[in-house]
Amino acid sequence: MSDDAGDVLGAEANKFWKDHKSAKINSIRISNGIKSADLVVVKFGEKYRQWNAAFDAGYCAALGKPYIVLHPEEFNHALKEVDAAAKATASNEEQVVEILSYLNRP
Repeated sequence: MSDDAGDVLGAEANKFWKDHKSAKINSIRISNGIKSADLVVVKFGEKYRQWNAAFDAGYCAALGKPYIVLHPEEFNHALKEVDAAAKATASNEEQVVEILSYLNRP
């Protein structure tokens, strides 16, 4: 699990340091994936406010990497800047599949 990625560096009694180490290791994986991708889909789920997903979208924008945002419609206002920089904004997975299918047509 991504929350435990830092455990390879040793156990931490303090949750802050456990999260800190895991976040750094996860950032290597995510930033390398974004750099090597042709297109990124950034999904904001309904259960948590994913600040890391907003950061990833900003990283895509900074690199000039095209991205599609996927989130429930009730997040439209909160994510308006993230959506504005995206190449597309979808409210369900089926829309993302349709976009990707369209992009791969001859």
